[in-house]
Amino acid sequence: MTSDPSTPRGPRRARRGARPAAAALAAAVLTLSACSSGGGGGDPDDDPSRKTDKNRAENYSLGTKADSTGPAAPVPGAKEGGTVNVLQRDAFTHLDPAQIYYADQLSVQMLYNRSLTTYKIDANGRVKVVGDLATDTGTSSDGGRTWTYTLKDGLKFEDGSPITSADVRQSVERLYAKFATDGPQYIPQWLSGEGQSFRKALPDGPYKGDHLPDDVLDTPDDKTVVFHFREPHADTPYAVAMPNIGAVPAEPGKDTKERYDTHPVASGPYKIGTLKAGKSLTLVRNEHWDPRTDPVRHQYPERFAVSFGVQEPDSARRLLAERGGDRQAMSFTNAVTIEAGPSVLKDDATKDRTFNEVQPYVDYMAINMDRIKDRKVRQALAYALPNHQILGQLGGARAGQVAGNLLSPSLAGWKDIDPYGKKKFPAGDTATAKRLLREAGKEGQEIVYAYPNTTEYQKISVVVTQALEKAGFQVEKKEIDSNNYTTEISKVDNGFDIYRASWGADWPVGSTVVPPLFDGRSVVDGSQNYWHLRNGLVNAEIDRINKITDVEAAADEWVKLAEKILTEDVPAVPIFYNRQWSIWGSGIGGVKYHPVYGTAAPTDVYVK
Repeated sequence: MTSDPSTPRGPRRARRGARPAAAALAAAVLTLSACSSGGGGGDPDDDPSRKTDKNRAENYSLGTKADSTGPAAPVPGAKEGGTVNVLQRDAFTHLDPAQIYYADQLSVQMLYNRSLTTYKIDANGRVKVVGDLATDTGTSSDGGRTWTYTLKDGLKFEDGSPITSADVRQSVERLYAKFATDGPQYIPQWLSGEGQSFRKALPDGPYKGDHLPDDVLDTPDDKTVVFHFREPHADTPYAVAMPNIGAVPAEPGKDTKERYDTHPVASGPYKIGTLKAGKSLTLVRNEHWDPRTDPVRHQYPERFAVSFGVQEPDSARRLLAERGGDRQAMSFTNAVTIEAGPSVLKDDATKDRTFNEVQPYVDYMAINMDRIKDRKVRQALAYALPNHQILGQLGGARAGQVAGNLLSPSLAGWKDIDPYGKKKFPAGDTATAKRLLREAGKEGQEIVYAYPNTTEYQKISVVVTQALEKAGFQVEKKEIDSNNYTTEISKVDNGFDIYRASWGADWPVGSTVVPPLFDGRSVVDGSQNYWHLRNGLVNAEIDRINKITDVEAAADEWVKLAEKILTEDVPAVPIFYNRQWSIWGSGIGGVKYHPVYGTAAPTDVYVK
């Protein structure tokens, strides 16, 4: 998954051809149980380094059919009514589930969108995959190549029309259309081919009356959906929890393609009320949602009123002060920043309305390999960047931990490698950077550095520029509107040399990180190969590891490949492992941490 590259600690979660370690993880889970930042509230005075990472592989399990049955357990003390105000820095890039892959949008879609499976989070942050639209987490056959899902009774869209297997088929087949570039692509790739080759199987999606053959995707009746994958995928229950594997009306005229972004048809407890582009979004109750079908969501508030353009320092100050409607406010991804942090820590009354949790995301400085072709120059950038100072502008230890490698510590098989000495030289190793530039004959190398125009990243741009100039680079800064940042850096021909990106595993295995980020067959506009790495040997290794079904062996191989990419190709510089420090108003309850998305989850929230 990626975190939103424009949002500190609100990464975009991307996913793509996962399988090996993930398959082994899922297989193990199936044996035991037979898819660019709280519930816990932990004490903010605790040392952040002692916090348990709830996103680790051992924290996941597959639920039973009984676990998948609604209604969701009542939240103690909850009552109905009122408005929850949500303060967000950036406008949502997408509302269409086909296009959602960023943390803030992952959070909001939980309110109006349902997928075949979903995540049930308990009071201790343990994660259980359960059936959402489906009655359970699926039944596999043919050695894991075929997966069958049965839809629940009583499922309806916001207009009262029943949700059928044809609507699930629509949600899958529209992912083949040209406009669907930003969301996870596990399922279409598993059905029809890796990289972007899957689109050849249905280049116009379902919009000209064509469909995938029944031996690829079958809907033999209104309640049954059958996936026929090319290879075994034991982690399918996780992949169909992605927002884009749900229900989109197949009835002509209701799926408006690109325009579906402005008003996706709701299957969850809320629906789109009003949307003012770049300014606000209001979600109101969906009267056709049946809680008896839903194991994870509630419908306590009358509405959710989301305001965009609220900078992180401002939202933290407002939630601390609690004036007016801010007493009933929260944020999905805005974090307590360095400006407001000391005040929050001093106020004992905030202990019951804050959490500080480890996220599954890693922040990187992406290096555009189409423009920076000299490996020594890329190495010089890696040594020069001041990880500690960058993290300091976001809140220090409560915002994250200095990173030495491309993978999050939450991943199975993770090893604490640090080839560029980011922990030994957290302010950057200027001497080594200078030497590498001299050896390359590139002293004075010009660097076009792009960053979002947010308070935090304007400050970060200063420390980054100073560090690079000290190492012998000349820096040209390019400030980008944060609302458009992810779109701009995801363009292949973006015109930038370095830029911030962020990524988190969709589930805690390397197969949900290395293939989506570093497969050279996926270098297209909108993809997550932000660095444009095109290495045939890396592609071949991805294919090889994808065939390993032993969980430990596969996990180790992903870690080895990530280290090889970092040291030999140098496509990116790991900066820090993310944390989310959230605060909300005392007038609402039920806020909890979602360890899969790394955000504040809204599904249990109520107005006191």
